Amino acid sequence: MTITKIPAGRMRGDFAHGFAVEILYPGLTLTSDDSGIGPIGRIDRAQVQPGHLIGMHPHKDDEILTYIRNGEMLHRDTVGNEKKLDKTHFMMMNAGHTFQHEELMLGDGSVKALQIFLRPNAPDLEPMVQFHEFPEEYSVDSWRLIAGPSAAPLKVRSDVRVFDARIAEGVHLGLPAEETGRNTLLYVYSGKVAIAGEVISDGESVFSTAAYDDLTAWAGSDVLLFSMDPAAEVYRGGMFSGSQRRRA
Repeated sequence: MTITKIPAGRMRGDFAHGFAVEILYPGLTLTSDDSGIGPIGRIDRAQVQPGHLIGMHPHKDDEILTYIRNGEMLHRDTVGNEKKLDKTHFMMMNAGHTFQHEELMLGDGSVKALQIFLRPNAPDLEPMVQFHEFPEEYSVDSWRLIAGPSAAPLKVRSDVRVFDARIAEGVHLGLPAEETGRNTLLYVYSGKVAIAGEVISDGESVFSTAAYDDLTAWAGSDVLLFSMDPAAEVYRGGMFSGSQRRRA
């Protein structure tokens, strides 16, 4: 088994001026030719002031999961959707060959969220947008399936499954049984956890090529788990999810 710790991404922007985002290219720690890892292209950890508008902008060949942990935003797009998103209302934008959207921050508090750029299995797919309301804000001490290629609340057109969990301090949590034999990336949104001797906290990740059963929360933690088939087909040319190294 190989365990690799991945540091937090680079911070860009300025929250005092409306928008700040920590951009993680997970492959930069692992490979010389790809800024992503298989179907995971990029993870943005953003904090945005209320009232701030991220104006209409394009995406192409990106599968984008919006994961809000504080506040709410209004999503509008060029296929006619206008939906409020928050800690229980999630969205997947399967951009395909043509797609544009904008986001308006609502309410009085800042919006804290992840935008997760996954890679499709092929370019120029038909664009679509999906919404799902979860009954609870958090999945306490157990894994909740958010997105996947099948049998998941939100569909991804790639062989990657995305789970989340809120883990109380001192709790041990194994991987979902069906994810054994697959590569995984564990991302810490907030808190501190330990895996195989590695301690990771806010914005950091651990990539593993085999299953482990010693994930322990050293503090109350919100984490996401990405499970993927290393042999699955992925398209690495997406507008945001594509490999930055291959473009250089």
